[in-house]
Amino acid sequence: MQIIDVTVELVDLPAQPPFRWRAGLPGSEPAVVGGILRVHTDEGLVGEAHTRRGLIVADLVARRIREDLVGRDPMMRELLWQRLWELDRIEELPIYALGLVDVALWDLAGKATGQPVHRLLGTYREAIPAYASTVTFGSVEEYLDVATQCLELGYVGIKLHAWGDPKADAELCRKLRAHVGDDVPLMYDGSAGFDLADSIQLGHVLSEAGYLWYEEPMREFSVTAYRRLAERVEVPLLVAETSDGAHMNVGDFIAAGAAGRVRTSAQYKGGITGAMRIAHLADSYQLRAEVHGTGVVNAHLCMAIPNTTYYESLVYTNPVQREPAVGADGLVHAPTAPGIGFDQPGW
Repeated sequence: MQIIDVTVELVDLPAQPPFRWRAGLPGSEPAVVGGILRVHTDEGLVGEAHTRRGLIVADLVARRIREDLVGRDPMMRELLWQRLWELDRIEELPIYALGLVDVALWDLAGKATGQPVHRLLGTYREAIPAYASTVTFGSVEEYLDVATQCLELGYVGIKLHAWGDPKADAELCRKLRAHVGDDVPLMYDGSAGFDLADSIQLGHVLSEAGYLWYEEPMREFSVTAYRRLAERVEVPLLVAETSDGAHMNVGDFIAAGAAGRVRTSAQYKGGITGAMRIAHLADSYQLRAEVHGTGVVNAHLCMAIPNTTYYESLVYTNPVQREPAVGADGLVHAPTAPGIGFDQPGW
């Protein structure tokens, strides 16, 4: 089997439901031109991957990627993964674009074998609990109301994206713990809003309130800053969500003693191949590799990675609408369609 073409179909995507992130960050996106990247083969099999950045990805495919992939064996995913890293040296590929070809190749392999991708990876579980990952809401009272709704809908835990104000966020974190009790897993995501001093201050509050993890309080450029934070707070740091370099950068966080857990994902870590590299790396240090982000691709990762805990399900609205893939029991079940299953009902 050979690759005969790589294409990007441009697709008009509607505006997202209105929501916001912390102060300083843009929130929901207007209508955009997305894209479906497809890897075509001489046997008629086609693998695909989806992006909200269709115009950028189409340019990269036309200028760099298509020529390098045409004529190659699509089952040589490791070689082709390395080829994208070589192109990254010249192109500085956007972090969300680096793994798209890899996702499409795994989709193709699943279709070729008639198996969902998690089976090819080696399925560890058939279902996983989901936690509610909030957007930024307007007040403490609204967050508490949202939390109550999420638990009533079956979500097993709650992760906060708050305002980016260390004092206000600390108050919210305390009040949420008091509201839900000691047994509900709570997490906090700083969305890289703080410097080291504020991160330490807020980290003490999260430690006292028994939060499960403390995610990305600072930009992830300085591993040293994260090491210093880890030395000063007890709450486990969840690190390396958006940092470039996939497993190589994650390895530095671990070696520095800065990682209580690590992030992995197809979107930010070089596709499925990169995400699994990170999971295995973390496992060798007896660390959890928590899958970042929603969607069917990451659901496959959740089913295949033994050292992960939950599926992340974003909650955009109040009243809360449970993601279709999450059942009333709070579980997300393994996709069953061959390949990724982008068109599988519920996704």
